[in-house]
Amino acid sequence: MKKILIIGSIHNHGIDLLKENKNFEFEVVDNTDAEFLKNKIIGFDAVSVRTSKISKEIINSAKNLKIISRHGVGYDNIDLSAIKDNNITLAITATANAQAVAEHVLFMLFNIAKRNNMYNDSVKSGKFEERTKLPKTIELWNKNILIAGFGRIGKCLLKKCKGLEMNIFVYDPFISNEEIEKLGGAKVENLETSLGKMDAISIHMPLNDKTNHLIDYDMIKKMKKNCILINAARGGIINEEDLNKALNENLIFGAGLDVFEKEPPSLDNPLLKNDKAFLSPHSAVFTEECLSRMGIETIQNIIDFFEDNLDNSKIVKI
Repeated sequence: MKKILIIGSIHNHGIDLLKENKNFEFEVVDNTDAEFLKNKIIGFDAVSVRTSKISKEIINSAKNLKIISRHGVGYDNIDLSAIKDNNITLAITATANAQAVAEHVLFMLFNIAKRNNMYNDSVKSGKFEERTKLPKTIELWNKNILIAGFGRIGKCLLKKCKGLEMNIFVYDPFISNEEIEKLGGAKVENLETSLGKMDAISIHMPLNDKTNHLIDYDMIKKMKKNCILINAARGGIINEEDLNKALNENLIFGAGLDVFEKEPPSLDNPLLKNDKAFLSPHSAVFTEECLSRMGIETIQNIIDFFEDNLDNSKIVKI
């Protein structure tokens, strides 16, 4: 019987898969302390993890560990060199979250473009008659949006933007022009030179040495004054200090962040008080439907692994 350690609660639909399978036993823990996990993980054959940090020390103490199943698609919280050295498979919930994240991007896009907080507050505070004095909103119809990173989420977002009749551009060096055009987008070869043509930019890249602080003050200066910048991928891709400065200088229309360089962000992070920043607590996937899909896929990946049936598209190549 295989032993599964579930670090951080997941949807009951995922737990139900294990309850129905006599080949597995499991334990759910919410304690993410490194020393606790280092001792707890000993003897387990598989781990399900959300955002908890899985360090080299934790991995090296797990002598029986064969697979880590990530509840999500990012894996910067896991020491990749350690799992490679220990011949451990890393799986992600590759098909579960695209719809929820793409919808969240549109949620942010609309809220910023239509100045939701400002307009909502004007009515609720009894200032209805001052509506003509409010800053004007902008339309999304016929506007240019750049999707930077064209995985499953980027593709899903493209389909939704088509419904808004936006002009869709894609930056992704690893995706062919033919594939992008087939879905209704146009490929841009150079991210930096394309920024000045875009009315909205949505980031969908992994965080690594090449993308860390990719969007800094100099890059934002190249954007249009009415541009909306959104990051629902990984904190750190946008330099938050530079973003706050750019927003204060009215270099762009607004920004939406679901992810931060430090999570949770410090209360003294100036973006928390910036009226041009629309923020959410790394919650793009927090729909009932998505959490159910992610819980199921996280556990199914583990089951499939031990049954020699894990889809290669869900395995991270290290």
